[in-house]
Amino acid sequence: MEKKKTLPVIQSLQTGIGILELFVSEDRPLKFSEIQELTGITKSNLHKYLNTLTITGLLHRDKDQGTYHLGSKLIEFGNAAIGSVDLIQKATPYLKKISRELQLTALLSVWTHDGPVIANIWNSQPGLNIGAQIGTRLPVLSSAGKAYLAFKDEAAVKEWKQKGLEYMPFESKRQLEEELPNIKQHYFSYAAEPLVKQISSFSVPVLDYKYDMIGCITIVGFTQLIPTSHENGMSTFVIEQAFELSECFGWQKES
Repeated sequence: MEKKKTLPVIQSLQTGIGILELFVSEDRPLKFSEIQELTGITKSNLHKYLNTLTITGLLHRDKDQGTYHLGSKLIEFGNAAIGSVDLIQKATPYLKKISRELQLTALLSVWTHDGPVIANIWNSQPGLNIGAQIGTRLPVLSSAGKAYLAFKDEAAVKEWKQKGLEYMPFESKRQLEEELPNIKQHYFSYAAEPLVKQISSFSVPVLDYKYDMIGCITIVGFTQLIPTSHENGMSTFVIEQAFELSECFGWQKES
């Protein structure tokens, strides 16, 4: 058996990235002593790492509290990585309007090489656990996942789809395939409790001038509040908002 080659790496860079990953896993501001305890890095070296990460904007230091947290530069990197800065900016007023009108949570997801990822959330119900946050990857059977399967190019979703369907029962796969043409026809997909019990969602696509799906607006709330059909007044309102947003990117509905 051929041995895998060990690639050369910059150890200090790996350590710096490890510090950033620590903040992601802990999901809270950290004091110097906590970082030192969790990483095991010597105090003198840790000072250098934290100073470098702070100067570059990857970390921010709250002088009053004496804590560090992830910096705004990472948001820039994240938006650039998903290639959807303009979409996120343009979609935000629509998310606010939809959430305010429906009194439900509205979120925007965008496509990445690993599948759809939540890029923005507007929540009119603080404290509601929707089972996701910005950066969460959405599964195939979420309402957004179904929408991407219906509208994205088959080659683009192939690997993500295969992974998502790998352990799915045959009957569930069949039902999903039957659902997709209807989603494409009506610009509407529904999922019952895909991530959290009693929390369901519906999604509508955001399209561009090439009729490519560049994003997805999803409405999330308690199952009894979420419509299951495109004919519902709430659904119609969100679809109209998504159409208007799509027109900003040159899309026109086919007659």
